[in-house]
Amino acid sequence: MNKGRIIKNINLNWKFHRGDEPRAWYKGLDDSNWRQVTLPHDWSVEEPFSEEHSSGTGYLPGGIGWYRKAVNLPSDLQGKRVYITFEGVYNNSQVWCNSYYIGKRPYGYSSFTYDITDFVAFGDQDNVISVKVDHKDIADSRWFTGSGIYRDVYVTVTDQVHIDTYGVFVTTPVVSEEQAEVSVQVKIANGSDKDESVQIRNVLLDQTGQIVQTVNSIVTVPGDSAKDTELTLIVANPKLWSPGSPYLYTVRTEVSRDGELIDHVETPAGIRWFDFDPANGFSLNGVNMKMKGVCVHHDAGGLGAAVPAKVWVRRLETLKELGCNAIRMSHNPPASNLLDLCDQMGFLVIDEAFDEWEGVKNKWSTGHNVYPPKHFGYYEDFPQWGEIDLKEMVLRDRNHPSIIMWSIGNEVDYPNDPYCHPYFETMTGNNDANKPAAERQYDPNKPNADRLAVIARKLAKAVKECDTTRPVTAALAFPELSNLTGYAEALDIVGYNYKEHLYEEDLRKFPDRVTYGSENGSSLQAWLAVRDNDAISGQFIWTGIDYLGEAKGWPVRVAGAGFMDTAGFKKTSYYYRQSLWSDQPVVFLAAIKAEDSEKGSRRWTGGVPHWNWEAGERIKVSCHTNCDEVELFLNGRSLGAKKLADAPELYLTWETAYEEGTLEAVAKGKNGASHTSTLSTVSEPAQLQLKADATELHADGLDIAHIEIQVADADGRPVYLADHPIAVSIEGPGEIIGMENGDIQDLEPYSSRVRKAHRGKLLAYVRATTEAGEIVVTAAADGLQSSKVTIKAIDVTEAVNA
Repeated sequence: MNKGRIIKNINLNWKFHRGDEPRAWYKGLDDSNWRQVTLPHDWSVEEPFSEEHSSGTGYLPGGIGWYRKAVNLPSDLQGKRVYITFEGVYNNSQVWCNSYYIGKRPYGYSSFTYDITDFVAFGDQDNVISVKVDHKDIADSRWFTGSGIYRDVYVTVTDQVHIDTYGVFVTTPVVSEEQAEVSVQVKIANGSDKDESVQIRNVLLDQTGQIVQTVNSIVTVPGDSAKDTELTLIVANPKLWSPGSPYLYTVRTEVSRDGELIDHVETPAGIRWFDFDPANGFSLNGVNMKMKGVCVHHDAGGLGAAVPAKVWVRRLETLKELGCNAIRMSHNPPASNLLDLCDQMGFLVIDEAFDEWEGVKNKWSTGHNVYPPKHFGYYEDFPQWGEIDLKEMVLRDRNHPSIIMWSIGNEVDYPNDPYCHPYFETMTGNNDANKPAAERQYDPNKPNADRLAVIARKLAKAVKECDTTRPVTAALAFPELSNLTGYAEALDIVGYNYKEHLYEEDLRKFPDRVTYGSENGSSLQAWLAVRDNDAISGQFIWTGIDYLGEAKGWPVRVAGAGFMDTAGFKKTSYYYRQSLWSDQPVVFLAAIKAEDSEKGSRRWTGGVPHWNWEAGERIKVSCHTNCDEVELFLNGRSLGAKKLADAPELYLTWETAYEEGTLEAVAKGKNGASHTSTLSTVSEPAQLQLKADATELHADGLDIAHIEIQVADADGRPVYLADHPIAVSIEGPGEIIGMENGDIQDLEPYSSRVRKAHRGKLLAYVRATTEAGEIVVTAAADGLQSSKVTIKAIDVTEAVNA
């Protein structure tokens, strides 16, 4: 007999059918000709881009799809309770188990769990899970959503008496450097019809697995009900969690009956305290700091919404190197494994629930801000499901120490989209030249913005019913009005989107309120408004990484405002931000034709990192640095030294005539050390270079590696301007699950295994199968020397024992 809790990931060997199949709910349906897929899975990115689809969702299709999975439950589990959890299905999912209808979930970003105990069989007979996904309204969002079961699925088996779903809540109500109280709330569910007496044991473990403290209690749980209990552990000299030192303890909660273990749950826990002060901003563990944040959306270019955790590891490492210490999950609940990584790697997090409430927003389908919009979306389900989905997010995520705010909405107060207000009349006047844009015109036939305060109060109350340890916030698009309607007042702290010019006046108007930048542009001025104002806690720049959708118009299919592109490669803007945020020395050279340096932007931040121009051409060179002084050399000849203190835009520039050779910046750091950056003229593209970020993968059908492919010259130097079509192939127990180059208007279908280089690079994602062996990935392009890389796929048991 199995003891305790069993959690089984069931991502492998799903059957998938694109399109509707009216009898797919039926257990006996013959699905032998259906395609086999591994979760997470997003069918949208498997299909061609088309102008007929929505620009808002990246010109990729939606539609209907069906998934089926056979799950075996051994006979020795008879009498247990069985649950199935879906971490994300976009959208309008319906689930059946052995032909029994279990339920639906309209919202595509919610995790949800069904109790399927009454519908399953044990022993030799398989259980068939059927899932219908109905994403027919593709213009239902302002950015890419994906389609399908795009996050993990797992089955949980427990005793009839067990820890309830989200039934452990760890808080740290009293913390100092000398001592901390760790409170563990436990909810025990009893699925039997008789009262049960059980012992609860909470064990706090440090990172090495050593026991720090233990506490026990005995609880009697009535039949067919649940019982809450709370126990406190005292920790002397706790190791505090912070972005710089993300130390995690583990709370192991055990439930025993008559001395026999019947359930257990392990909960990572960070001991920390934080405070938001109206005058002094944000402090963590008594240390005042600025939140240097970025907004991120949930997709990853060629992988769509089906993003393995390792992809986020690579992206978060790059953001960490940037100097970023905070992330806003815009604008929907993220994958739980992304929050795990934020705990482990040290990021402060805004967990956000919605971009839309009961009022439908404009969904741009033929280009950003191109009328007429479409009006599909979550609004039609929000009145019934909004509070349920919000509570699901908070209950699921409340144990993450990285989360410091719950956001109930993003820009739901956008003017006339759809909420209006008589306040608009005061803005128009009689002079046509002074009238605001059409979005600010008063229309009494639209929903009144006063309604937002009513909804915000309900949502804030729903959050507090699940967690009172963090403030409730929202990102306001129109704080000028939301400060009058009561919407802002319904929040614990108030986020302003792109309204830095209001900070000073509103801080005087509302001296007891905490205000911060919930969404901001990447200009230096926007950062200085935070850096130089003690009261503003931080900013969250739109965006950290380019994302599919919210596109300008065909053929552009990606929003390109990120510091990194959709492949996770760094842009020049990355290094400028790094020079503003990072504590480590930064020196980075880039160049552009002098005549182009002011085109298309009021600000110029550097051009591109290569030194291949026309002879004699006037070139503007930039150096992004946080060092005190930089001297620039061209072929060993000094072009002059400049001090950062003399640069109002906080980057340095020179102008020179181009000549072949090497450009070198030599910087003097604050400690007197020298740091350099070079750009060299390269020759014609001659070869491909491959680099994998893993030499071994677990042969579990899920483990992945990133393969970076670089076009180089004969001397092995990267050729930035190369754009050769590159064919990528694979041999052995692995598969290519996606390729990405970061080009925002490359319309090659993501299903293709030929994709051109962009800025000289291409990225391939490789996933292991369930067989051990050698995976060989080869890249080839006409006129270039091909290259290959080998990765060993090792048996899972071998990996565990290694």
